[in-house]
Amino acid sequence: MTGSGTNPLRDPQDRRLPRIAGPSGLVIFGVTGDLSRKKLMPAVYDLANRGLLPPGFSLVGFARRDWENEDFAQVVHDSVKEHARTPFREEVWQQLSEGFRFVQGDFDDDDAFERLRTTVEDLDKVRGTGGNFAFYLSVPPKFFPLVVQQLKEHNLADPTGDSWRRAVIEKPFGHDLKSAVELNRIVHQVFEPDQVFRIDHYLGKETVQNILALRFANTMFEPLWNRSYVDHVQITMAEDIGIGGRAGYYDGIGAARDVIQNHLLQLLALTAMEEPTAFDAQALVAEKIKVLASLQLPADLGRHTVRGQYAAGWQGGEKVRGYLEEEGIDPNSGTDTYAAIKLGIDNRRWAGVPFYLRTGKRLGRRVTEIAVVFQRAPHLPFDTTDTMELGQNALVIRVQPDEGVTVRFGSKVPGTSMEVRDVTMDFAYGESFTESSPEAYERLLLDVLLGDANLFPRHQEVELSWQILDPIEEHWAAHGRPEPYTAGTWGPRAADEMLARDGRSWRRP
Repeated sequence: MTGSGTNPLRDPQDRRLPRIAGPSGLVIFGVTGDLSRKKLMPAVYDLANRGLLPPGFSLVGFARRDWENEDFAQVVHDSVKEHARTPFREEVWQQLSEGFRFVQGDFDDDDAFERLRTTVEDLDKVRGTGGNFAFYLSVPPKFFPLVVQQLKEHNLADPTGDSWRRAVIEKPFGHDLKSAVELNRIVHQVFEPDQVFRIDHYLGKETVQNILALRFANTMFEPLWNRSYVDHVQITMAEDIGIGGRAGYYDGIGAARDVIQNHLLQLLALTAMEEPTAFDAQALVAEKIKVLASLQLPADLGRHTVRGQYAAGWQGGEKVRGYLEEEGIDPNSGTDTYAAIKLGIDNRRWAGVPFYLRTGKRLGRRVTEIAVVFQRAPHLPFDTTDTMELGQNALVIRVQPDEGVTVRFGSKVPGTSMEVRDVTMDFAYGESFTESSPEAYERLLLDVLLGDANLFPRHQEVELSWQILDPIEEHWAAHGRPEPYTAGTWGPRAADEMLARDGRSWRRP
């Protein structure tokens, strides 16, 4: 990879050394929620277990529960035991748990925020955190403005001297362009843009980061990465589960807002962007913004966008309920659990190449992938019968669950006749590297503590993404209900018809 940027996984002074956070602490608002218990607390422990946190690192929980510090420590302990990726080590736990504190209160409770300020100041003295704190807002979006305003009013947002303060915000970043602009305005009244870290956990996945290495560290791919050779690109995030206990969040949001606006458009930007001048936040954001600003909606939204809603069916050998039968869902809900859209990119590299994005719940299997499908060979000097099973060459980046890269190409079948058939060449992370990949939240939390914003969307990216999705959502709202599809299948029939009109079909992952 060219440019002056350093490898983000290594210390810039010695690329053989891992990056280690300096004196710091983390405050989690909404510490009793699933995200905190299943992802954030285990990620903190895993970082400590890998030696990537300072000895005095401190973790502060803020919630309404009537807990003492010891109660909070027990909750963290149970979460780590159940969800941590690395083995439990008593000596690591003892050192880490000495820095645990809990502050009880509501988000509108001024006394609670004063107690939080006192707690932070005390940790600076007894744990040596140096005034460096990140505030993680693991709370519903409606509370974002209140929490950041409380941080400002109680002098928690402004660093002193050489210390730093940072805000970490979970998606969704608004529910449309207007709300996203307003949210960004409120947050930036309190925190400078470089103090705000918007979490998109997909960008912390090892395979997503490998898109850049695959493209720009290898001369064999980039010359083909353009309209002269690529027929189309498919980006898929499929889930085989329903909404679970997320009815309160999911109903009224839907698949497009929940996944396409952030995860899939970010994957598209990384797939389509030009080579950055360096691997740093400013250069990466500049190239992603160019792509997002160049996106084109299809002229006919009715023919080239699809929404669906899962109905009852069979999955994993079990009978499962339809979306409208899920607990907490309005029987008349028009929320989409499947969404597929076609986009174009108005620039020299990608003009005329369609990008198809799809996501859904209760689909055939859990998989996230980016498939770059190449044009057919212009001339095949074989009989038609020799190549009946031959498809198009494709390079598939598997983001989850089996992280890796697959290349599909034509090869001669052994024998005396000239028969050509599709074969695949596969690279799997688990087989090629002895190091285990860190969980996405490990990487992202460490980046927050280091102030490395490479993998965090900026407010311009968020707003450009909503500019794409808003017209689609408005069109859907004015045109009936989502099309039902049977749980365990690959979505509504209209999605297949959308690609068939272009002479293409969806990959079956």
